This record gives sequence, structure tokens and C-alpha cells, in this order.
Amino acid sequence: MSRENIITINGQEFKFEPGETILDVATRNGIHIPTLCYLKRASSPTGACRMCVVEVEGARNLVASCSTPAAPGMVVRTDTKRVIEARRLNLELLLSSGNHNCLVQDLNQDNWTDFQLDSLKIKEHENICPAYGRCRLQDLAIQYGVKPRFIPKKTKYPVEENPFFIRDFSRCILCGRCVQACNEIQVNNAISFGYRGADTKVVAKGDYPLTNSDCVFCGECVQVCPVGSLVPRSVIINKVLPNEVKKIRTTCSYCGVGCQLYLHVKDNKIVEVTGVEDVPPNYGSLCVKGRFGYEFVHHPERLKKPLIKENGKFREAEWDEALELVANRLKEIKEKYGPDSMGFLTSARATNEENYIAQKFTRAVLGTNNIDHCARL
Repeated sequence: MSRENIITINGQEFKFEPGETILDVATRNGIHIPTLCYLKRASSPTGACRMCVVEVEGARNLVASCSTPAAPGMVVRTDTKRVIEARRLNLELLLSSGNHNCLVQDLNQDNWTDFQLDSLKIKEHENICPAYGRCRLQDLAIQYGVKPRFIPKKTKYPVEENPFFIRDFSRCILCGRCVQACNEIQVNNAISFGYRGADTKVVAKGDYPLTNSDCVFCGECVQVCPVGSLVPRSVIINKVLPNEVKKIRTTCSYCGVGCQLYLHVKDNKIVEVTGVEDVPPNYGSLCVKGRFGYEFVHHPERLKKPLIKENGKFREAEWDEALELVANRLKEIKEKYGPDSMGFLTSARATNEENYIAQKFTRAVLGTNNIDHCARL
């Protein structure tokens, strides 16, 4: 690579590829620049939050590193006094943009660097934000030692509920991540920015509630929301805090794609599902079933053992008994009526590997080609 493709960040020289931004180069080389609105998989950054501002030698103003292309010979400083003061002011303005108390004023926490509260005290507080402990705005406010300095703005938009998550406009910072996730990653085009100035909000078409809109409730917006504006209902109902859950990685069981997800488990019960980011095939994205359709796991009527029908009634059986019964019956039918008297259906709920085994069993073991799949259209 030519000497021309060199950028200097905090005194260190780094190579860059054409099209990379300052943030791309810094992140790739382990230099942390804080962000709020930046969404990795979006086609273009918005630069809306201004948290990623840096100082570029020769530039009059600070620039947003997420949207500023790296240029040959560029000299960048990410942690000067001017940069820190700008980020602190941005945080103060964001904290005053709505209901972002983060428990600081209510619980009289003067020292944010030692901001630690036990779970019981947090839960007993009426104004607890459902994103407490996993809010990016809160994390940055603690990191930079910022407390609300301006009078918070009151929103005129009421909280909107749907069967899957809550939309609290008083906590929205208008970062645009949900809009980008909906329009550019999932390509549902269900939401966008509406109105102007102080009345700006994220709206569906016609400003209808999401239940009356084109939203398919994939929850991509919930996954990328950095604050407490979009929160799953289960998190609010169960008053779930991050330190109370265990994240278990698994594969979604709804189809054969193999989407990777985290089960957030509390007291041996699933209370939330999130996509595993930066991992194929889904890279954090999930459908409505994968993200919200997990209540069947704990349903009291869920079958947990095979059932064998005797005298018109079902009884529970162990797997060995059930498999032996099925094997014997298939053998009897094959011997009496021939292999083509049987037909088999596999499921889109199974993995591709399981469906492959099913067709091999049908053709090689039973000797028939009568096999089909419920998702074959």
C-alpha cells in the first residue's frame, strides 16, 4: 500500500482502505471512539448524536468520525480537552431531551464514577428505567461524569404499547438507529422520522400505532435501540436487570435457517431473546417468531414426553419405548403393503441436516421416494 494511504490517530500511523471512515480505522486498530447513533450494518452513517466527534488538524470545527472519510496525511486526535468538552455537552443535551434521569436525581447519586446500586433498591424505585444497566446513554454519562444540567423536555406523545414491546417517546434521543435498522437492514420500510423541530418523532406511515401499520414486529428496532425507548414487554413485566439474567447462546428452532440467538434466562425461565450480532447467518436479526415467540417453552400444556395411544387414550412413554413401537409398525406396514404404501412429511422447524437425514432414512432404509416438506411451494 502506498504511503499516501496513511492516517495518523493520536500520534500513531495507520493504513486505511479507500472508503473507510476515521471511526472504521480507529476501531480496527483498537482505538475507542464513543458512539450512540452509529449502526454498523447501515449503508451510511447519520452523524446525528455527535458523540464520535474528533479533532482533525487543519479543520475549523470538530468532525463526526463516523461520517468523515479517512484521507491521506490526515492527523486526528480523539481525546483532546476540546473533544471531551464537546462530548460532555452533547451528553448534557441528550439527557435533557426527555425522561433520562437514570436514577441520578431521584436516588441522590453525586458520584457517577462510583454509580453502583443493589438490585433490590433499584427495583423498589417507581421511576426505574427498563433499560437500566444496559443503556448506552447511561454508560457514557457515567464514563464522562455528566449529570443533567438543563431542564428536561416533556414529550407530548404518550407511551405506545403493542403485544411485543413498548415505545416510550419520552426516552427517545432521535438517534435514528431504529429507522436505519428497519429501512436498510430488514428493509421493511415501516418507520421514518415525522414532524419537525421539537415535535420530531419516529413514526409509522400516517403516524398510526405500529399495530395498525406495515410493521411486522421483527424487533430489529428493539435490538438496536441504545436507550429505554424500545423495550420488550417481558423485560418490563418481569423487572429484569442485566445482572439477574444468564445469556445462553442457541439456534432458533422455528426454521432451518439456523439463526443464532441469546436466551436471557432468569430463575430458569426465558425472559427475553436477542440476536447474536456479528455472527452468520443472521448477524443479530431475527423474525417476530424467533425474537418474541418463546412463551411456548414454559406453557403448562407443552408435551415433554412421547404419547402412545391405547384404548382410545394417550399415555406418556419413554423415548426408547416410543421409538421401538414406531420402528416395529413401519416394518410391519412395509412387509405387508410394500414401501410405497408409506409417505413421510418433514418440517421446516427442523434443521437442514435433520431433513437430509429424514430423506435418506425414507429412501435408503424404507425404500420409498414418498417424502415431502411442508415448506415446498
